[in-house]
Amino acid sequence: MNIVFVLLTYSEDAPAGLERSTAALIEGLRQLGHRVTVLTTTERATGDGLVGLASVRVPNVAVEEDLMEALANPEPVCREVRNLLAEYKVDVVCWADASWGLGYLAPAPAGVRTVLKLAVLRTDPMFARALAQRPDVVMTNSDFLISQASDAGFDTRSWAAVPNALLTAAVPPSPDRREQLRQRGPIRIVARAEPHKGIAELIEAIPEDLARPVEIVLAAAGFEYWPGMQEEVITACRRAALAAPSEVRLLPAMPWQQVPEFFAAAAATIISTTSPETWCNAAAEALSAGTPVVGYNFGHVPVLAGSAGRMVAPGLPASALWQATLDLLADPDSYHAASVQAVAQVAGHTPAASARAFLAAVTPPASA
Repeated sequence: MNIVFVLLTYSEDAPAGLERSTAALIEGLRQLGHRVTVLTTTERATGDGLVGLASVRVPNVAVEEDLMEALANPEPVCREVRNLLAEYKVDVVCWADASWGLGYLAPAPAGVRTVLKLAVLRTDPMFARALAQRPDVVMTNSDFLISQASDAGFDTRSWAAVPNALLTAAVPPSPDRREQLRQRGPIRIVARAEPHKGIAELIEAIPEDLARPVEIVLAAAGFEYWPGMQEEVITACRRAALAAPSEVRLLPAMPWQQVPEFFAAAAATIISTTSPETWCNAAAEALSAGTPVVGYNFGHVPVLAGSAGRMVAPGLPASALWQATLDLLADPDSYHAASVQAVAQVAGHTPAASARAFLAAVTPPASA
């Protein structure tokens, strides 16, 4: 099958969940023998299978208003996308987002099956326009997101959940090494510089008796909700780190393939997002390394982590996350049981498995 993904923020190692999950899905599709191409902006098209669209230009870090300004006249990009899809003889095109994936325009030639991918619930006019294009499949990353959309009034009876996959997985540490990490290892966190990730509040709540380092990979993506948003978040985290009672190291973004190994040398990770995660790549990557996950008891994270995690009630302050982490670290039996279970929790989330689910969702019924 010949498949194209459209995502204007896509580039190799772009530090955002949608880009990372798309990369893992693409890897799986290629493993199964399918041809996959990604249409992105010209300046981001620097990897294998990436094609730049000459008809649209947005800043390296952009807000949606920049995109709408760049596409004030959408005909050039629609024409270019249609021509490319026809030239590549595409079977399926996936609009990877309602706006950044051009789902609201959906410029596909006749005969090409179309997928609208949804990583977070959108209820704005842009998403309504994307649905009005009548995609053949609306695809989410979890049953939680479908339930969330159904509760919001969307008809989700024909929607499909295709779980995210791990692009790479780490070799979990030995039991002896895991015990050393439980006793003295750092708390490691990987997050995008976005306010709802709750990182500044988490740093501010570090307990006086933590007595171990906190290492945070805080990455700026190619999009933000308002100009300067990511720098505001990073600045707030830096200020909080200076006042923290434990050593806090703020680290730059790292290549996707290195994230599981980073988690493998952690005692635990904390998902401090203050709104429900529809999947959570960081939690999955930590679990793949045998590293327990602490977070809030909402969204998909509790399902993903299972007994390899410790969840606290939504709405509690970040100090509750730290207390749950300290309680877990202080209980060797529970900690090691969680570590062993962690690997099993995500063992099935391979690129090939995600690809098979994608193919099942986009393949029309035999009677069609």
